[in-house]
Amino acid sequence: MTKTILRALKGEVLPTPPIWMMRQAGRYLPEYRETRGRAGDFLSLCYTPDLAAEVTLQPIRRYGFDAAILFADILLLPQALGPKLWFETGEGPRMETTDTPGQVANLKPADAIHETLAPVYQTVRILAEGLPKETTLIGFAGAPWTVATYMIAGRGSKDQAAAHKLKAEDRATFQALIDRITEATVEYLSAQVEAGAEVVKLFDSWAGSLKGQDFRDFAEAPAAKIIAALKARHPGIPVIAFPREAGPGYAGFARTTGADGGLRGDRQFGQPGVGGGECPDRRAGAGQPGTRAHGHRGAGAGGGDAACGQGVRQGAAYLQPGPRDHARGKPGPCAADDRHGAGGLRAWAGCWPRWSRRSPRPPGTRRRPA
Repeated sequence: MTKTILRALKGEVLPTPPIWMMRQAGRYLPEYRETRGRAGDFLSLCYTPDLAAEVTLQPIRRYGFDAAILFADILLLPQALGPKLWFETGEGPRMETTDTPGQVANLKPADAIHETLAPVYQTVRILAEGLPKETTLIGFAGAPWTVATYMIAGRGSKDQAAAHKLKAEDRATFQALIDRITEATVEYLSAQVEAGAEVVKLFDSWAGSLKGQDFRDFAEAPAAKIIAALKARHPGIPVIAFPREAGPGYAGFARTTGADGGLRGDRQFGQPGVGGGECPDRRAGAGQPGTRAHGHRGAGAGGGDAACGQGVRQGAAYLQPGPRDHARGKPGPCAADDRHGAGGLRAWAGCWPRWSRRSPRPPGTRRRPA
């Protein structure tokens, strides 16, 4: 096995941490903006395999990250279950609401999603053939709770109030919706693996709003079902979990769900040597080895996760990312909190790294001050 992220997910300690960004394709790249213009709109970009593969490959060509994450959106899956999906300019995604027993019952069966999502699987096939041999391909889906919040409210919200209301007032209907999404997610991720994804990831972007037993019932339990089903169908497939801002819920999450590793707001969790980062807490990663998955919380969809919104600010990240410099011991703005260990997948949680001068940035852009 030569791909560094796969080696690290197996627990191997590496001399240099593998690097990838959770939302490494997107508007900060001029070539992305040009490709998006050719597509016409965001959903057309997601559903046109050649273009979706192209924008997935763009940051790999520019920066040589150790993994590419499929360019898609977490709301393609609920769209494949039946509700209409569209994007309002400047506002984000909108969906037909699914919040009554009849609407949940009328959703398509889980195994009926593949016709709608066939272009996504074709994108994975193109990437599996077109990526450099050392680059790992990551597939993904939204976790059931996060997807349900969009289906119930018809849009994103800061407090997921509509989903919490349905959960409190009609738990049976809410549970039925979670179950349908869970079943469909198994089908969706399994098809991505069959098409060539080497790792899959579950984004639970709104896990932090679930507390106590609700967290166990609607974050941990669905993730455990999905991961168990995937590993039964595809033995050995690594799964990364991301229950964002879960607080105390991080403890034991990988053990409870069977995930091979996970990302959290301030440090990695899960198996030794596995982890990642996200930026809301603005803290550097923990002292154990983990993934450097660096991002800036932004608005809108693209690069793999509209709900999570992680990526690099336009005009800020055009140079060679600095974690590689940190791995060689060169100080940067977060060096005081940057404890590496010996390597492996490394947590990188929201600090802006030093940017090296090895790669040119596009004309008219500014470097973010160190």
